[in-house]
Amino acid sequence: MQKDIICHSGEQVSGEIMGTEMNSQCKLVILGAVQDGGSPHTGCNKACCSALFLQPDRDRRVVSLGLIDEIAERNWLIEATPDLPVQMKDLHRISGFDHPETPDGIIITHAHIGHYTGLMFLGREVMGSQNVPVYVMPRMASFLEQNGPWDQLISLKNIQIQRLEQGHIYPLSAQIKIEALLVPHRDEYSETAGFIIHGPSKKILFIPDIDKWNAWDQSIVSLVKRVDYAFLDATFYDQHETPNRDMSEIPHPYVVESMALFESLEAKEKAKIHFIHMNHTNPLLDENSAATKEVIRAGFGIARRGMSLEL
Repeated sequence: MQKDIICHSGEQVSGEIMGTEMNSQCKLVILGAVQDGGSPHTGCNKACCSALFLQPDRDRRVVSLGLIDEIAERNWLIEATPDLPVQMKDLHRISGFDHPETPDGIIITHAHIGHYTGLMFLGREVMGSQNVPVYVMPRMASFLEQNGPWDQLISLKNIQIQRLEQGHIYPLSAQIKIEALLVPHRDEYSETAGFIIHGPSKKILFIPDIDKWNAWDQSIVSLVKRVDYAFLDATFYDQHETPNRDMSEIPHPYVVESMALFESLEAKEKAKIHFIHMNHTNPLLDENSAATKEVIRAGFGIARRGMSLEL
């Protein structure tokens, strides 16, 4: 099966999913691009999911990134999703060097179910892992430390909490660093972070969840100009997508809103932006949909499992 692989120049080239040779010794791979609930989505009887219950699509994985440093022979996961078993195996296979099954660390944005509950697979009922570093912001750290079953992962030393602070740059290796950004979101149990991933030659922005761009005290347009690629919240395509839900309870920037916001950017800036974290109802999950064609025509990209970026 062929997927588009993004090379360092930003061109789209064809490569084998999860197995393309790249010149860079550090890279980022997309391990999933779907919203927390996955696709098919529990309880959904609509056309977007009904066939997938009978014949699942292996590319419909919950949003997660993998970071690989071939020089140090180390790798990391961003987000611990319900699809962690497959995504951890994918990362292990893609890395291309002898490495334990568990990554060298897991970076988590916030305490919504698609972003942290995969930690359960590290517990003694499953892997019984040893001291896997888990990089989180302070409230997220407290949530894990003070609530079961997550506190047991800490007491049994399955995971080891590494606290992050906004604006600080933390080295994962000599080649790869991460920088946390606080973003406004429904912070019931923890704050919400986005990340800038600093590689040897590229910076990549990752914001899978935010309420609305204008609710933030930072300019997303300015941030896009500072980085080489940006993977941004695309939970819903437009306001008509989920008529049975009160969207004020689950605010996100609609893709059509984001495209309007970025419309005045030069083509090279638009090409940096790839939409990610798509709800099961989002037509962008269908590579042949009119919405997908419109996003591509407008100069933007859409994250797909199997895409790779040189860092």
